[in-house]
Amino acid sequence: MDIHLVGGAVRDLILGRAVTDRDYLVLGADPDEFVRRHPTARQVGKAFPVFLLRGSQYAWPRGGSLANDLAARDLTINALALGVSPAVAGQVAAHPLALADLGHRILRPCSPASLVDDPARVFRAARFAAQLPDFSPHPGLVADMARAARMREFSGISPERVGGETLKALAAPRPGRFLALLGTAGCLDPWFRELRQADGIPAGPRPWHDKSVLGHAIQVMDRLAGNPLAVWMALCHDLGKTTTPSETWPRHIGHDARGGAMALELGERLRLPGRYVRAGALACGLHMKAGRYLAMRPGPRVDLLDRLRREDLFEEMFSLAAADHPDDAAKRLQAARRDLAAMLAVHLPESLQNLGAVSGERLRLLRCRALADLPALP
Repeated sequence: MDIHLVGGAVRDLILGRAVTDRDYLVLGADPDEFVRRHPTARQVGKAFPVFLLRGSQYAWPRGGSLANDLAARDLTINALALGVSPAVAGQVAAHPLALADLGHRILRPCSPASLVDDPARVFRAARFAAQLPDFSPHPGLVADMARAARMREFSGISPERVGGETLKALAAPRPGRFLALLGTAGCLDPWFRELRQADGIPAGPRPWHDKSVLGHAIQVMDRLAGNPLAVWMALCHDLGKTTTPSETWPRHIGHDARGGAMALELGERLRLPGRYVRAGALACGLHMKAGRYLAMRPGPRVDLLDRLRREDLFEEMFSLAAADHPDDAAKRLQAARRDLAAMLAVHLPESLQNLGAVSGERLRLLRCRALADLPALP
């Protein structure tokens, strides 16, 4: 029985990157023999035999051989195998273009059928563009992504697979490249249908904006790299601009109010965690308020801060505001943090507690007074 480490783990070893997940292929033994040798292995695959052993997956090659399995993978840079059992230890098997594409930093499909046979690989390819920012998509990849997106099966992909790739891309070093590649290849519809026309819509009037709505979303996502939830909020925050009548461009009056329902629908379509779904909608409705925080009066400040505190989105929302409107970002955050501390230091006297809505109204009033009494920041 020969065991080979395969896929992204081998790629990352060659690139000198940290290896997190390890997948193995088993050759020269059937599943029954594998279980006899490894009695603690637990079967997790139903359609095809896949076993979980010490946190790693063990499967059998597609097409019956290692060469066929590598040829059937998504991208050439993932079509790699490294022998780990004694008889094959250290032996490397690779797609004919894998090592060259690794060296030249190219994202290329293994074959013209790679994405057509499994259209979910469109989003996997876009995710790798976000995770490997020094790799460039091959023209053949862009063309194959576009071809897969035109297939009827594209709209029938499991939402969990699209959402799963999206979540991985949000955590990547250049998350905006996920959206950028999908846009370039014409793959935003139907999964990200809210943004399908976004590259043709100006994000706003100059000098504040010089990009399209899509380009601006990509830019803000990249500025927030490292905080996946904030990146998702960046993707969603200007969705309402895609519904602005063209005769009013480049202005987008009311886009913050229009975007919330769109963000909810998008997050739910991708089966994202509830926290992400809510945060995307709140990003639409509140990012403008966070951006102009320094100009707000105490009442609206209290209402905004209270909402963000209850949703545990204070840091993400003001990070989004800073990425969206960098001017005065540090002073804005300083003021918001000071105001939040002053607001939370206010407590109702015992005589005003437990009075329902009356208690809430009096607490808000006291908090507003506390903010009004703070000295102006330099």
